[in-house]
Amino acid sequence: MAASNGHLPRTSAALREEIERTRADLATSVSALKVEVAEVTDWRQWVRKHPYACVGTAFLVGCLVGSRR
Repeated sequence: MAASNGHLPRTSAALREEIERTRADLATSVSALKVEVAEVTDWRQWVRKHPYACVGTAFLVGCLVGSRR
């Protein structure tokens, strides 16, 4: 007998498998997100990718801090 939404009703075992699969996918996604956030917020990575911009920014910050004295 079909359910009202047009799909066959799932067994509890099938639902548990789907939940476990979803949990595993979520754990993988969270791990990948942690790695990506760590890379984006790593200042060394920024300096490697944009050395001139970082040196220029450091110079400007130094000028601003030095001019307040």
